[in-house]
Amino acid sequence: MKKLDVVALGELLIDFTPAGLSSAGMRLFEQNPGGAPANMLTAVSRVGLKTAFIGKIGADMHGDFLRSVLDSVPIDTSGLITDPSVFTTLAFVSLSITGERAFSFARKPGADTRLTIDEINKDILSDTKVFHVGSLSLTDEPSRSATFEAVKLAKEAGAIISYDPNYREPLWDSVDKAMEMMRLMSEFADIMKISDEETSLLTPYKEPLEAGKYLVERGRKLVVVTLGEKGALVVSKAGYVEVPGFKSNVVDTTGAGDSFWGGLLARFLSENMDLDNISSKQMYDIARFGNAVASLCVEKRGGIVSIPTLDETLERLKQ
Repeated sequence: MKKLDVVALGELLIDFTPAGLSSAGMRLFEQNPGGAPANMLTAVSRVGLKTAFIGKIGADMHGDFLRSVLDSVPIDTSGLITDPSVFTTLAFVSLSITGERAFSFARKPGADTRLTIDEINKDILSDTKVFHVGSLSLTDEPSRSATFEAVKLAKEAGAIISYDPNYREPLWDSVDKAMEMMRLMSEFADIMKISDEETSLLTPYKEPLEAGKYLVERGRKLVVVTLGEKGALVVSKAGYVEVPGFKSNVVDTTGAGDSFWGGLLARFLSENMDLDNISSKQMYDIARFGNAVASLCVEKRGGIVSIPTLDETLERLKQ
């Protein structure tokens, strides 16, 4: 029996989120803990499952803060490396009036890109039901090679491989390189989430259903295309289901997709579903749970701090 439910490898960073103006009229930024894999793990942890994070931070005030946040969730940080030679990655976020984001990264290099395979605790990889990665750890070496090797080790140990490309254009040398690496990682995935803006990056198709079917035909067991406020499309060999979203008072969409995916994975594991024989009803159930989590997350600023508790999610599901 695996001791951990979900382990994630990737970026752990500070999202500096807009927080109004100072008395002098200057923009204020709020220090919010984030990073897609950490956001996702928080959603899983809030349901009561056991999680662990693998990554790297700097030996600085931001790194210390991030470690303390994960410990408080709680997320196991025994795989989180502190490196005094690099600075913790920072992301400055601008928000539109609808809560949509644009990013400016301080990552040249950031600590998250400096993780090596020798620094990864292999015992963690062999003791989890689900191992999750994104694509931000694929932008640079040595984290690129470390990520691919970690996925191979976890897969050999029997873990379900979860993948969320989470494309961030400013962090890649080119769109072509991003497509090459993101598509290569997708070949290892059992389950994956893409947004409706990423379909043409991961497949030859822009239309969500065609993209989902394409990935399933090439070996993915479950593919979810998020559709923003419209909800999600879930595709497997059993067919597909469209799952509408919940109405929200949107303040900040940071962490929306991550919290959705964490909620979906948590529901999948809590109900002991069989990935090889998942039904359309089960596909609808896990996506609806994820939608409920995400709909609450966007009603507050920041990622990790906005992810709801299980009780809050269950209350939203009654709507």
